[in-house]
Amino acid sequence: MIVLFTDFGLSGPYTGQMKAVLARLAPGVEAIELFADAPSHDPKAAAYLLATYVDEFPNGTVFLCVVDPGVGGARAPIVVCANGRWFVGPDNGLFEIVSRRAERNPRRWDITFAPPRLSASFHGRDLFAPVAARIARGEGPCGEERSIDTVRYAHWPDDLAEIIYVDGFGNAFTGVRAMTVAPDAMIVVGHRKIHRATTFSEVQPDEAFWYENANGLVEIAVNRGRADERLGLGLGDRVAIAESVSDRDH
Repeated sequence: MIVLFTDFGLSGPYTGQMKAVLARLAPGVEAIELFADAPSHDPKAAAYLLATYVDEFPNGTVFLCVVDPGVGGARAPIVVCANGRWFVGPDNGLFEIVSRRAERNPRRWDITFAPPRLSASFHGRDLFAPVAARIARGEGPCGEERSIDTVRYAHWPDDLAEIIYVDGFGNAFTGVRAMTVAPDAMIVVGHRKIHRATTFSEVQPDEAFWYENANGLVEIAVNRGRADERLGLGLGDRVAIAESVSDRDH
């Protein structure tokens, strides 16, 4: 299958145009829209979000990923293979966390495929979609392999203590894996300390809490409310982790 991960948004023609290319060049290969609202213009936040979701897809899955504020510029178009899954998109850090967390050595190719048409602003349709289709058909990565170690973003942390996504319910995902946080820890946003709960029903209506979401991230929520509005949270906001729940502040 081919999985789409983009910041194109839920309106406009862009996802449809890419899927048209996939249908033409890889007929019969299923295309799944995972995210059309990845962090806009933010490859770093998107890298942590992408890495959270890849494990549920089987080996051989091709991820067509476009969070590409530098489209048309100097950044290279690349293919990465990590843990048996393929990733096609821009060389701007989007695949850094996927590569770093791979159990086996990841591989990287610079795309050398030249499409008949390459617009200045829509490489998702003109370049990345055709390459993803070719890989899905079993034709290989369409490029020149190079060492992935030369392009790592070593200064990025293993877990990102920031809000990386706000879902349709107003729940705020962080880039921190819950398994790295003590069960009695507090999450601090601004001057507010938020305690942990296992489920929404453990807290009162309109009460803020954090929990391990369905994909293993620390998520900040409000029972029957919107955490983004209630707590004033937005993409890029920093969070901190306190070691004790002795001073709760709901």
